[in-house]
Amino acid sequence: MLEFPTWKKVMLWGIAVLGILLALPSLASLSNQQWPDALPEPTVNLGLDLAGGSHILLEAEREQVAAKRLEDMEEGVRSALRGRDVAERIRIGDVSTDDGQLSFLLNDAGDIDRARAKIEGLINGTGTVREWDLQVVDGQRFVLSQTEAGLDNAVSSAMDAALSVINDRIDSLGTREPTVIRQGDTRIVVQVPGLQDPEALKELIGKTAQLEFKRVLRDATQAEVARGFVAGGEVVPYSVEEGIPGGGVVVERLGGIDGSTLTNARQGVDPQTNEAVVNIAFNAEGSRRFANLTTKYVGERFAIILDDQVISAPVMREPILNGQSQISGSFTVQTANNLAIQLSSGALPVDLSVVEERTVGPDLGADSIKQGLLAMGIGTLLVMLLMMITYGRFGIYATVALVINVLMLLGIMALMNATLTLPGIAGFVLTIGAAVDANVLINERIREERKRGRRVIAAVENGYKEASRAIYDANITNFIAGVLLFSFGSGPIKGFAVVLVVGLFTSVFTALPLTRMWVANWLRKTRPSDINL
Repeated sequence: MLEFPTWKKVMLWGIAVLGILLALPSLASLSNQQWPDALPEPTVNLGLDLAGGSHILLEAEREQVAAKRLEDMEEGVRSALRGRDVAERIRIGDVSTDDGQLSFLLNDAGDIDRARAKIEGLINGTGTVREWDLQVVDGQRFVLSQTEAGLDNAVSSAMDAALSVINDRIDSLGTREPTVIRQGDTRIVVQVPGLQDPEALKELIGKTAQLEFKRVLRDATQAEVARGFVAGGEVVPYSVEEGIPGGGVVVERLGGIDGSTLTNARQGVDPQTNEAVVNIAFNAEGSRRFANLTTKYVGERFAIILDDQVISAPVMREPILNGQSQISGSFTVQTANNLAIQLSSGALPVDLSVVEERTVGPDLGADSIKQGLLAMGIGTLLVMLLMMITYGRFGIYATVALVINVLMLLGIMALMNATLTLPGIAGFVLTIGAAVDANVLINERIREERKRGRRVIAAVENGYKEASRAIYDANITNFIAGVLLFSFGSGPIKGFAVVLVVGLFTSVFTALPLTRMWVANWLRKTRPSDINL
């Protein structure tokens, strides 16, 4: 009990002092004090309820996912039946996508078995769920319809991809600890603490950023643009920024190149016009397709289409063989930079509309911090007073350990770059209670050992030994609960779980080895015949 080697003392004090030092920048930030720029500055981030910020609820359309799958299936079917050479080609006609179904007629009824074999690979999907139903009507017409299970999988995959894209886009803004979670099947909640421009956030994350390069067949008339479709092609209007009211072009409906093959996009300046542009680069597959397309149709116009609007339709003067291109339009530096962020993070697989928006002001967060810290301070002082009155010197050790525990918890959270929310402050208060509970168990156990007639040193040693078992059991149970809260919870619940789990480690550290070292040092120096417990 009394023997604490020097290396162990140095280690315990070193851990405690390091935790305290890590907490100092956060204490300075919470009290609005200036922290020296020359010193490291790990600080705890404040959540939306404490720092203010933007809350946006986004919703996707299930029908849009179904329409995109239908278009992809049509292109896949045409490619599969076209084959690699003329001998493998299966000719089809009367292609229709009405009523959410893809139907087409075989020119030769004798090709049914070959056509079915080529299409089976497209409709089965990669999992155990059948993605499409296939029917043959009147001996020559194939009808493909989406299954509900297949559409459910597609919607879920699209929403998961949208989560990743939104996270990447928000991180590019330089904000910290955003909350991006799914709500239900087709909704996403976005919370960004400290963001002062919610309109910019909506503009950045709400744009699909679906980039396409397609060959222009001809200019569209105003009537065709108003109607939205034309036989043998696809009508795409000019974007509003291009300043061509009612104008548009007719492009090839299928084929072309989309933004999925992009590897890089960055804002730049055209040296000839001094206008803001976006420089893009394709991967190997995209570079090959781009080179083939621009070589085949050199001298013709290509439409650069962003979110179903033409932002530019230049003539391809020469083949582009290096996989790099430039997007120009009516850009400012800011809009070009936003587009570069959107393209770099990837296109949203589905349009997201804002169905709810809330802005939390920093004043409300300041009040929450003030009231939360006040509650924690009053509770801590009362606990300290009770401990010192009840246990004397051992109560003083417990209160000092309690202060170190809170500072270490704050320092570790700062080192983890964690976010503190209002439930997190509640977690702090709970941690204080858990730390005090550990000291109460130890002191009461020592008191029982003394009543049994054990000497002081033996009573203290047995008290720590026996109480440790109950402390570890209780904290392991709380640790399991905290991990489950973090794994299955979201937003504020995760913030509470982080504080709870980290607080378990700091409270055990300060209540057991740290106070035991102090008690052992006092016993070795004074050799008391009795203790006041």
